[in-house]
Amino acid sequence: MNDQINQGGVNDSIQGVGLGLRTPHYHVIESTKPAVPWFEVLIDNYMQSGRLPLYHLGKIAQDYQLTFHGVGMSLGSADTLNMEYLAILKQRIKEFKPAWVSDHLCWTSIAGRHSHELLPLPYTDEAIKIVSDKIVRVQDYLGQRILIENVSSYLTYTDSLMMEWEFLNNIVSEADCDILLDINNIYVSAVNHQIDANAYLQSIPADRVREIHLAGYEDMGTHLLDTHSRPVYEPVWELYNTALARFGKVPTLIEWDNDIPEFDVLLAEAEKARVHMCGSNYAVA
Repeated sequence: MNDQINQGGVNDSIQGVGLGLRTPHYHVIESTKPAVPWFEVLIDNYMQSGRLPLYHLGKIAQDYQLTFHGVGMSLGSADTLNMEYLAILKQRIKEFKPAWVSDHLCWTSIAGRHSHELLPLPYTDEAIKIVSDKIVRVQDYLGQRILIENVSSYLTYTDSLMMEWEFLNNIVSEADCDILLDINNIYVSAVNHQIDANAYLQSIPADRVREIHLAGYEDMGTHLLDTHSRPVYEPVWELYNTALARFGKVPTLIEWDNDIPEFDVLLAEAEKARVHMCGSNYAVA
């Protein structure tokens, strides 16, 4: 990646606790202009031209800073990159100027078949090379760094040679990208695989973490399921406090994708996160 992209990085003007932009909340956001510092956009929902979502995105972008969050890069797939997808993404970046773009450390498609799941990877040197090479190509094409997010997982591979955080760190180093650290996903995976969530946090390079996600899970009895359909649970808040102590006041997002509640419920969750952030041992930016 060239020096211009290295230095360009991401937009540091994003601060505080943001919310995910969801269709049921368009009207209340546009009509009341709530005091939310930024919104994260599920950009895959805005890829088609001439659709009503793009109209609302344009209106909201006039009043708020945005970030783009995607599921379509399929960075871990053996398939080649979908350049048609990336071309539309690049156009949306030009139109709406998000502070940064993020996607997931996973694969979602193979041989032209697309999954609705964020599928985990084996933690191997071969997978590191596949993902890193793709991230470098994406960053070169978009002309900016991207953030990659750790995902929740429900299985492990016998071929894995390292812990998840080692895998993530190797990719970040090889690709020279940044991290979107999902605290809920760390907790879910830690419970499911009986690993130490705090050890995970302590192993992440602090200078690479540019955004944090918080969300709710469901306890299925045999495992935790990352549903993004509940308030943030206390163990995740506790882990968030640990993250704040290690990484500082990283911009944080309340993520709620299923059983979407009234907008005031999201505002209340954001306020909880803000209180945690202000109560940490770092000065408020």
